[in-house]
Amino acid sequence: MPETILRRVLKAPVYDVAEQTPLEKAPLISRRVRNNIWLKREDLQPVFSFKLRGAYNRLYHLTDAEKERGVIAASAGNHAQGVALSATKMGIKAVIVMPRTTPAIKVNSVRNLGGEVVLHGDAYDQAAAHAKTLCEENGYTYIPPYDDVDVIAGQGTIALEMLRQSKPFDVIFVPVGGGGLIAGISAVIKQVSPETRIVGVEPEDAACMTEALKAKERVKLNSVGIFADGVAVAQVGEIPFRIAQTCVDEMVTVKTDEICAAVKDIFEDTRAIAEPAGALALAGMKKFVEEKGVADLNMAVIVSGANMNFDGLRYISERTEIGEKREAIFAVTIDEKPGSFKRFCELLGDRRAITEFNYRYSDRQKAVVFVGVRTEGGTAEKESLIKQLKQCGYELEDLSDDEMAKLHLRFMVGGHAKGVENELLYRFQFPERPGALLQFLIQMSEEWNISLFHYRNHGAAYGRVLVGVQVPPEQKPAFEAYLDNLGYRYFSEQDNIGYQLFLKPIE
Repeated sequence: MPETILRRVLKAPVYDVAEQTPLEKAPLISRRVRNNIWLKREDLQPVFSFKLRGAYNRLYHLTDAEKERGVIAASAGNHAQGVALSATKMGIKAVIVMPRTTPAIKVNSVRNLGGEVVLHGDAYDQAAAHAKTLCEENGYTYIPPYDDVDVIAGQGTIALEMLRQSKPFDVIFVPVGGGGLIAGISAVIKQVSPETRIVGVEPEDAACMTEALKAKERVKLNSVGIFADGVAVAQVGEIPFRIAQTCVDEMVTVKTDEICAAVKDIFEDTRAIAEPAGALALAGMKKFVEEKGVADLNMAVIVSGANMNFDGLRYISERTEIGEKREAIFAVTIDEKPGSFKRFCELLGDRRAITEFNYRYSDRQKAVVFVGVRTEGGTAEKESLIKQLKQCGYELEDLSDDEMAKLHLRFMVGGHAKGVENELLYRFQFPERPGALLQFLIQMSEEWNISLFHYRNHGAAYGRVLVGVQVPPEQKPAFEAYLDNLGYRYFSEQDNIGYQLFLKPIE
């Protein structure tokens, strides 16, 4: 299979529409990680993503009859734009089915590139199913985003460029969603420079390739995180998986905060803003270097795209400091008396800045405060600070990795409510579209009362919502069945330490 891909890569006419992108040294990042880091700038393509390569190569191989009937694709962004531009270039009708939750900037971009947009469903799977239906009804040719040899070969042209632009690298880091990009790159590199390690990078909550390689078969994830929407795939493609089994050396998974930090790293070195999936490989490189302790290696990182929804920058900037381990979040118990806050700050010293301090009176003896502290020394400084505070008699909980605390708790005002019985707490991902909240409320029994609700728009396709609901114990099975039937991704936060300390009602 890799030999077949290489032959197709060598004949792929992608430069009819795509550009040969720069391979740039990243001096600031290189200095920080003590390795020589190069960025392959696929964010500089005409559609701001590598997807144009594979889409055009697939359309190029259509028969005349298929071109006459037109093509259809399902995508929330980058693949859609690649297909639309490629089809326009070749004079082919292109229908793109996109979820209704797709940000307007991406929908408008597809239309401006000549694609006919059909909005359907709340997620990619629903859009893809509708695209298949339209394909059968109208005779269109379906253009898959990654599970196709011509698409993979188109993406593999990136590897040929890198081989021409530089001597072989020690390691190449590639973002992974459905697997088309890493399949194309690894199939080429391993035949020309077999000593180069190919490392795939996935979000921890969308690690379909990681799980497939572990299981030695394609697995389908029960749920997929949507922050890095360009790689939010539940099951890796069949062809990419076969290639990865022989050509990919290792997989790395990263957290949302680490991806946000990588977006900032790329900006500081290039003044360009990568989308979360576009910065994914860099986040993986940083984690790889930290865990392996390697130095002075020549490593390449694929910056795969820059189709960022502008509103999402606020969320990324909020999470960057934690991702860089330059901020720690704690719940700290201090005495409820004058001077306690001053003494706490004095203990931190004038070298550490307090980034936030949230508090509401609730007890005459003790106060539990939500506090953020700048930790320029990273994890080591945070652990040293925790030890110092405990030695001085402070009780604290480290909330730096608590999603509920970072998404909701730090923005909420109030305290422990009184007289609220049988409260259950859940964190949801609502589709970011009109009617999502109404659907949630309509299907809910009138016997269940909402006692807490917090929502912030993060500029993503899904809203993050924290909901408290009063449910009598005997009705809990019925409530959980309602949640399962609702179809929204949710997480129980009943035992979350932040909830216990700051929000749980006093009965």
